[in-house]
Amino acid sequence: MYDLKLSKINLKQNSEVEEVEKFLESFNLILDKDVDYTVVLRNNVDKIVATCSKAKTVFKCFAVSSDLQGEGVTSTLITDLIDRSFNEGIYHNFIFTKPQNIDIFSSLNFKLVQKVEKVALLERGIYHIETVLKDIIDKYSIDLNKKRASIVMNCNPFTKGHRYLIEKAALDFEEVLVFIVQEDKSLFPFKERYELVKKGVEDLQNVKVIPGTEYIISSATFPSYFLRKEDERLRQYTKLDASVFGKYFCRELNIRTRLLGEEPYCKVTRAYNVALKEVLKDYEVKVIELKRKEFMGEAITASKVRDYIKKDRMKELEGLVPKVTFAFLNTKRGKEIVENIKKSNSPH
Repeated sequence: MYDLKLSKINLKQNSEVEEVEKFLESFNLILDKDVDYTVVLRNNVDKIVATCSKAKTVFKCFAVSSDLQGEGVTSTLITDLIDRSFNEGIYHNFIFTKPQNIDIFSSLNFKLVQKVEKVALLERGIYHIETVLKDIIDKYSIDLNKKRASIVMNCNPFTKGHRYLIEKAALDFEEVLVFIVQEDKSLFPFKERYELVKKGVEDLQNVKVIPGTEYIISSATFPSYFLRKEDERLRQYTKLDASVFGKYFCRELNIRTRLLGEEPYCKVTRAYNVALKEVLKDYEVKVIELKRKEFMGEAITASKVRDYIKKDRMKELEGLVPKVTFAFLNTKRGKEIVENIKKSNSPH
């Protein structure tokens, strides 16, 4: 019926990218800056009639012309993205889409993870969120009879402010699960962030430090956290991430409280805190926001630590970071990261 041609977009070629952007505009969509692969279908006059992209494991920016909807076009696009993922050694994918597209992707063996008003997240592959949580329960010997508190942290890097929040939680609750954001988009890589927290709280016997997985503040659940954009999508992403946490992590791990650090500076994190309070009450999870630990009259933040590093104020860091972090910054690996921070313009 239709003479359609599948082709890959050269993301380094501005004219090709602009053509996709213009097509997506008609659907009130944008081509996200983090995509690494974009495919289109063109008609017999070389006009784009459908497109989809991926950013590592996440499929996004999906649109099909209205006259082609229901014609199997989606399957063609998604099959190409799955093949591309397989070639890259990726065997599990998410898709961001509008809620009205859930049935389309469910028919292609994607399983709904969660949806909010304007965004739905589905997944497909060799595992799913329930199996990931079961692995956490087994690996970290989670006693499901205990009611517990949780904290989610990026720790870029681990500061005295983070230690204070964990320490306070450990005093007030029987057990505390600390999830470290696993997405590697921070100046301190996940491996180092995770190890610093583990070493930094090893004296707290009722604290377990756990990788955050792809389901907590990741490109799949909350891309705005890393994009740092205050646009109309921010509220949807904050609600999506918060509801995934409530629906799955709190329910499966018997988390009854989530602790937050008060956010005096970052509007994105502050918006996230608001969403957590709104959403988690629907899952009967209490949210406690604690005032941050201060040094010299100012809240201790990881961004302040990175700023000190950038300005070569290394000796002053002892007031902001625990001994484990300060010692790490003076190791060979730590010095490499310090140099990268000094060269970087990134806020992360």
